[in-house]
Amino acid sequence: MKSGIRAVGRAAGKSAWRTAAFFALFAVGVPIGVVAASVSRADREIEDRLRAHIQILASDDFDGREPGTDGEAKTLRYLAKQWFDIGLVSGTNDPGNEWFAPVTVVAHEPSSGSARFLRKGFRATIAPSDVLVFTSGKRSLVRNAPLLFVGRARSQDFTRNELAGRIAVVLDGNTPDSARQNELLALGASAVLTVLDGERTLDEVAARRRRSGYALSDEALGGDLEAFIGRATMESLLKGTAHTFDDLEQAASKDDFAPIVLDVTASLEAATDETTIRTHNLIGKLPGRSKQAGAVLFVAHWDHFGECGEPPAEDVICNGAVDNASGVAALTEVARRLSRSPQMDRDVYFLATTAEELGLLGAHAFAESPPLPLERIVAAFNIDSIAIAPRKTPFAIVGRGMTGLDKDIAKVAKVEGFKLRENNDANEYVKRQDGWALLQHDIPAVMVTTSYGDIERMRAFFDGDYHRPSDDLSHPIELGGASDDVKMLTALGRWFADTRKVPVDAAVSGPPRPAKR
Repeated sequence: MKSGIRAVGRAAGKSAWRTAAFFALFAVGVPIGVVAASVSRADREIEDRLRAHIQILASDDFDGREPGTDGEAKTLRYLAKQWFDIGLVSGTNDPGNEWFAPVTVVAHEPSSGSARFLRKGFRATIAPSDVLVFTSGKRSLVRNAPLLFVGRARSQDFTRNELAGRIAVVLDGNTPDSARQNELLALGASAVLTVLDGERTLDEVAARRRRSGYALSDEALGGDLEAFIGRATMESLLKGTAHTFDDLEQAASKDDFAPIVLDVTASLEAATDETTIRTHNLIGKLPGRSKQAGAVLFVAHWDHFGECGEPPAEDVICNGAVDNASGVAALTEVARRLSRSPQMDRDVYFLATTAEELGLLGAHAFAESPPLPLERIVAAFNIDSIAIAPRKTPFAIVGRGMTGLDKDIAKVAKVEGFKLRENNDANEYVKRQDGWALLQHDIPAVMVTTSYGDIERMRAFFDGDYHRPSDDLSHPIELGGASDDVKMLTALGRWFADTRKVPVDAAVSGPPRPAKR
C-alpha cells in the first residue's frame, strides 16, 4: 500500500481543525473552456462546477483513480475537502474512521493449473495446453475422481448422491452459463469440466479467466475447481471407451436424458495468487432534524482502472471522465445545493464508493457494515456516467418497477417540469451499477438520469469510450443533461427527506427485490 493511502487513513481520525487544515492543501483547478450555449446563468453555474470537478478528477495527475494507489489518495482528499467546505460532516458514524470508511479487497490471479486423465486405468496423453484449470481458492486439488457427463442440463436435475465425489462434465454450447457450473459445485460435484463444443475457444476462456478477480476480504472463498477442454481433445480422451462424444451429444438432447458415468478419471489441481488492496469509501452527511425519521442516500463511485492501456500506445491512462468523474462531480453539487436548504427532516448521506469497477464491492462493503441501520434508508439514488445526454432529454429510471419509489419520482418530475420515460428500457443496465448491490441488501435504490433517457446515446458510449483511455478530456463533454440531473436529484433529495411528503410510517414497498448474493 502506497504512502498516499496511509495519509488518508491518518487524516480520517484528526480533529475538525486539523481536518480543515489537511484538506486546505489541495487547490481547485481552472475549468476547461467549452463552446458557449444558450442556457440560464444558474444552469451555466452548475455546468461550470461539474466541469471543474471533472477536469481535476479525470486529469492525468490522478492516474485513473485506481483503488489502493496515490490516485485514490488524491481523489479522496479532493472530494473530502469539497464536502467539508460545503458543510457536510463525517457520515461514517465511526470516530476511529472519520470520513474514510476502510474497505479491504483481495485480488485473485490464477498462477497455475494442471490436469491428468486416466482412461480405463491407463494414462491418457493430453497436452498441458489443451486443458485449463482454475480455482476460486488459494490451492485446490482433486485426485482420481470419475467423470460424470451431465450434458446441458442444470444441476437441479440431479441428486447430491449422483454428483458427490465426481467431476461433472457439461457441454458449453453457444450459451455458456456460469450459474450452471456454480449449482453443480454447490450440490457436491468435486469439480466441473466444461467441454467447449460451441463458439468459445480455449484462448478466449484463458484471456478472460486469467485476469484478476476481486472480492471483499471477509468473503469466504471456497476451493472450487473448474476446468475447460476443447471438443477435439474430449473426443480423443474418449477413444477406446464405451462412449463416443457424438453418442454423448445425442443422449444429452433427449428428454429422458440421465447422467452417464464415463470410463475416465481425472486429477485436477490449480492455485491462485492473492494481493490485498486497502481502499476506502468516502461518507459525508447533512444531519436532519429527526434521528428517528430515517435517511436518504446519494451514491456515486469514485474509482476507475488506473493505467489500463497497452504499450506502445501513447495514452495508457483510463481517466474515466464520464465514468465516473461526472457522477462524483454531480454527487458533490447535489450536496452543495442541499446544504443551502433549510435543515431537512431526514439525514442525507453522501457515499462515494470504491471498487465499483471491480464488482460493486464498495457498495457491498457499505451495506455489509453500514453507518446506520439499512431499514432506515428511505431511498437511495445512484449517480453514474451522467455526462451523456443533452439538456431537456427525458429522464429514465434504472431500476424502474423494482422499488416503491417510482410514484414519488414521477411526482417530483412533474413538479420540476421534467419529462420521465414510462418504459423499462433502462433496466437492461440495472446490474451494471452500484444500485444493484444496494438492491441486493434490500435498500430501495434507483438511478434517475437523462443518460438512460436517450438509450442510443448511452449504448454508443458503451460501444465507444467506455472503459478506454479515450474517456478523457481530449474531446468536449456533454453536460446539459448532467445539469438537469443535478437539479432533479436535488429535488428528489428534498422530497424524500421531507416527512410530510414521505411520512415516517409510510412503507416504501414494491415488488420482491433480488436475492442477496
